[in-house]
Amino acid sequence: MKRNVWLKQSRQENLIYLAIWGLLFAAPLLSLYMRTAGDSNAVFDWTEVFIVWRRFIPFLLLFLIHSFLLAPLLVHKQKRVAYFSFMAIIVVAFTFYQCSNRPEERPRKGTPAGLARKPPMTLEDKHPPHANDVSPQAEMRPSHKPHHKAPPPIIGEHDIMAVVVLILMLGGNLGVKYYFKTCDDRKRLAELERQNLEQQLEYLRYQINPHFFMNTLNNIHALVDIDPVKAKDTILELSKMMRYVLYEGNKQGVPLSRELDFVRHYVTLMQLRYTDKVRISLDMPQVVPDRQIAPLILITFIENAFKHGVSYQHESFIEVNIYIENNKLKFTCRNTIAEMPNEEKGGVGLANIRKRLFLLYRNNYILHIHDDSDIYSVGLVIPLKT
Repeated sequence: MKRNVWLKQSRQENLIYLAIWGLLFAAPLLSLYMRTAGDSNAVFDWTEVFIVWRRFIPFLLLFLIHSFLLAPLLVHKQKRVAYFSFMAIIVVAFTFYQCSNRPEERPRKGTPAGLARKPPMTLEDKHPPHANDVSPQAEMRPSHKPHHKAPPPIIGEHDIMAVVVLILMLGGNLGVKYYFKTCDDRKRLAELERQNLEQQLEYLRYQINPHFFMNTLNNIHALVDIDPVKAKDTILELSKMMRYVLYEGNKQGVPLSRELDFVRHYVTLMQLRYTDKVRISLDMPQVVPDRQIAPLILITFIENAFKHGVSYQHESFIEVNIYIENNKLKFTCRNTIAEMPNEEKGGVGLANIRKRLFLLYRNNYILHIHDDSDIYSVGLVIPLKT
């Protein structure tokens, strides 16, 4: 089942955001209510509440954009360059918006707008001298010239504080997301450890078919008299496969080279069972990078190809291609469909392998299965870990 997991936040995370923003928008209402309750002359003025809410709205919009669009780029997809580029654009745009929409100073009650406050009256103002009565002190008194107000700065103190509050708010949003991601990773790790044990038992029971080992041992028995050297090599390959299944199959990650060696040993042993009517091809990289992969993922599809794609009456084929590109493993497996396929079409284990792929890689893998009338094909792309 495919889901866009990264764009869906947990219910607990959304409840935290709802509670915080609810308290912020309720704060001016509570403040005004307490003021009117304590002062009988005070009036509950909704205009003051709307002014505060209007200042909150840009922060809320930027928070929603960051929480649902930008933060997942960094927390879930590790796209640091894209995240910090968008963040720089947001901070610059918000700073420009804050400077362009700076609130004007409101005049005090009872004072008309634009009217300057008068200085207190002096004795000379109360008893002005006669026009002809000019004293030396009056001549020496400097004339009062109107002072021109300096233009406001481009970025004021309130603008800087608003930008700091925005950065702290978005940083808190990142912290909450990282917290829930860590909790989710721990849950997935615990579930994965349990699934690994169940998968290992299930794999030993179903995926490595007992008939495969029986037929392989019969082939080795026939080779003992015909080609003893090849029989010894075959026993060695079978021993390596069993050792890998028993000791590596329950791990979360194994070297890619060991997983590909296991696939090679499996295909080599299976080739002993069939004649030239079954064309088997295996194409893998000669140089394997030092990467990690979940064990026993690819062999499930290959084993199903041998189980359902081999015909003993007509010519049939099995083609397996594995190559590395952009730190991703790309796997394809094509095979003919036998006339009498197994009743459980697709093979035992495909449902389990889908579940395991989702636990290991979430939505970072691609799996395509095409079941035509005569050809069955599987395509898988998974990321490789360092």
